[in-house]
Amino acid sequence: MSKRSRLRKDPRDFTAGGITGLPRSHGSTGNKEIDEKIEALVEEWGCGLSKPLIQEMITTALIMGRDEMADSDLKLYNRALKEMRASSKVFGPFAAERKISIFGSARTKPEEPEFKAAVEFAKKMREAGFMAITGAGDGIMGAAQAGAGRDYSFGLNINLPFEQGANITIDGDHKLVNYNYFFTRKLAFVKESDAVSAFPGGFGTMDEIFETLTLMQTDKALVFPVTLIDAPGGTYWKTWLQFVKDHLLRLGLISEEDLDLFLVTDDLDEAVEEITHFYSNFHSYRYVKDKMVIRLLKPVSQTLQDVLNHEFSDLLKKGKFACCEPLPEEENEPHLAELSRLSFTIKRGKAGRLRQLINRLNSGL
Repeated sequence: MSKRSRLRKDPRDFTAGGITGLPRSHGSTGNKEIDEKIEALVEEWGCGLSKPLIQEMITTALIMGRDEMADSDLKLYNRALKEMRASSKVFGPFAAERKISIFGSARTKPEEPEFKAAVEFAKKMREAGFMAITGAGDGIMGAAQAGAGRDYSFGLNINLPFEQGANITIDGDHKLVNYNYFFTRKLAFVKESDAVSAFPGGFGTMDEIFETLTLMQTDKALVFPVTLIDAPGGTYWKTWLQFVKDHLLRLGLISEEDLDLFLVTDDLDEAVEEITHFYSNFHSYRYVKDKMVIRLLKPVSQTLQDVLNHEFSDLLKKGKFACCEPLPEEENEPHLAELSRLSFTIKRGKAGRLRQLINRLNSGL
C-alpha cells in the first residue's frame, strides 16, 4: 500500500472541514427531564466519542414526532438515514483506499467502443491503485465493474421499476449497496470518491456530472479530478464541452477558470495521468475558519512559495502563502500530522483557480 493510502485511516470529509469541524453539541428537546433520559440512554448504549451527536439525533427525531409530521415525510427521512448508514458500513473498512466513481449509460452494449473503453479505463485505474465505484447496473457501469474486478469494486444500485439491476460482476457482493433514493446514492458517490470519470450517458450521467461540478464550484465538496471520456475518436463530450463554452461561458454563467475543473479526452492514458498526477504531491486540504490548509507529501520550498505569492495572489484574501505545522483544529485528524502543509487566507468562490494552484504544487518548479 502506498504512503498516500496508509495516511488515510478515517472516512474522508468531502466538505474539506465543514463536517469534521462541526461542534459536538447535543441540543435539547426543551424538556429537561426528557433530555436527561436521552443522555442516560445514550450513555448506557455506549457510543464512544459520538455520544453528543447520537444524543442530538435522538432529540431531533423526538422533536419531529412532536411536530406531527406526515408519515410520508417520516418514512422518507427514516429510510434515507438507513441508506446512509448502510453506505458508511460498506465503505468504512476501505477508508484508506483511493476510489474513483465511474458514470455512464446503462444502455451501452458490449460491442460498442465506449463499453470497451470503460473496461480498459477501469483496469488501468485499478493498476494505478484506485478502487471503482459504479451505479452497479449494466452498460458502462458493468463495463467499469468488469475492468476493475469484483474485489476492487463498489456497486451503488438504485431500485427502479425497470432497467436497473446489479450487474453480474458485483451482484451478491458485500460491497453492493441498494438505494431507494437518488439523493442518498449521489451523496455516496461524491462523499466516497477521490476522482470522478464519466463516459457517454443519458439524463442520469448529466445529472451526476453537473452536480459534482456544482458542488466543487460552490465549495460544498472537495476539488478533485473529473475526467469526461469519449471512446477514441468519439465526440460526445467534445460536443458537450462546446455547449458549455457557447452557452455557459459566453454568457458569463461560469468563469473561464471553471473549465479547469474537468478534462475532456478520448485518450485513456491521458485520463489516468490527469487523476494520478493530481495526487502525486497533493494529498488533501481543509478549511479552518478563513484559512485553507493544504496537506502535501513533500514540503514547499521558499522559492516555490515566492512563485505562488506572485502567480496566485488573486486567491489570497490577505497575507501570503506560507508553510506551517498542523493547526490545533486538525487534532481530530492525527493520521495526517506527518504531512507537509501550506496555509493561506483564501478568497472563496474560486474553485477553478484552486485547481490550478494544486496543479502548480504538483508540478513544482
